[in-house]
Amino acid sequence: MHQQTLIILAATALAAFIPRPAAAQATEGKTAEQVYKNITELKGTPADGLSPAMSFFSASLGVNCEFCHVQGKPEADDKPAKRTARQMMAMTAAINKESFRGQRQITCYSCHRGSTRPVNAPPVQESDAPSRPAAGGTPAGGTPQITPDEIAEKYLAASGGAENLQKITTRAMKGSILAGGNEAPIEIYTKAPNMRVSVSHMNGRDSYTAFDGQKGWLGSATSAHEMTGAESSSASLDAQFSLALNLKQILPQLRRARPEEVNGVMCNVITGTTAHGIPARLYFDPNTGLLVRMVRYTDTPVGRLPVQIDYADYREQDGVKIPFRWTLSRVNGRFAIQIKEVQDNVTIEDSKFAMPAGK
Repeated sequence: MHQQTLIILAATALAAFIPRPAAAQATEGKTAEQVYKNITELKGTPADGLSPAMSFFSASLGVNCEFCHVQGKPEADDKPAKRTARQMMAMTAAINKESFRGQRQITCYSCHRGSTRPVNAPPVQESDAPSRPAAGGTPAGGTPQITPDEIAEKYLAASGGAENLQKITTRAMKGSILAGGNEAPIEIYTKAPNMRVSVSHMNGRDSYTAFDGQKGWLGSATSAHEMTGAESSSASLDAQFSLALNLKQILPQLRRARPEEVNGVMCNVITGTTAHGIPARLYFDPNTGLLVRMVRYTDTPVGRLPVQIDYADYREQDGVKIPFRWTLSRVNGRFAIQIKEVQDNVTIEDSKFAMPAGK
């Protein structure tokens, strides 16, 4: 049994800078220029993709919104950096169209790598150690690589096996969320096949993040809103109650990727894409067979934003192994959840996952 979560800790500076449109100005089905003012290079893109695109720019250049925008007037063209950003967007779009058949291979991160100044020269060697790792090759002795199906089967067995996993259909967890040196209580309720709600109790208020089996929502008990389409698609993957049991159905056409190191262990890596179009990379410990990391990607109009979830502290609970700790890392922050109490097969009504009425 495997659990993931998508939790919004607090409004980011970006969310405050680009306000969510009022209910009467719903973004569904609308383009960016129909909802926001003074849109030029992103004309024709979905309106709910604008904020993720701004997050991509912020992470790629290592800046905040005010680097390009006037506080309180994001539509203004007063700052030269905004005009330059538009020129760079047009440039990368042209490169991708002319050199990569329209596929988004080049983005602002390709050159900037977290700096306002793009990198145009390789670094010098700073030690006597070899500057390049040895090229990977065939495993010692010509041992054939493990296949994606074998990785999935080993993961299923390591998690407790299909029979034990099928016996559990709900789970209630309590623990702590740790972010920015602060710790607060959190509750997480899950129900098969794909319903989840987390409630964090921070600074005297309850913050909800949920997926009701069809769509995601977040906020408080008195003020909640639906996730954007991209957010909801990602939340649908996080809400899968039993990834080990249904891995091949959730991520069809699994492919083997190059082994990568996670916490000193060279892991088996497979990739796949959900029915909602969310690409994911999964890293498995070759010794235990358990999942130790998942990286999923959300498309924006200008590039993909990654979310990395690391799993640790696996313990046996009712015949299955689940992680009691996971760490979620985004381009704009990270937090960890430590589970302290777990109850399986408790009664959880579907209404537990529903967005508050009228919100």
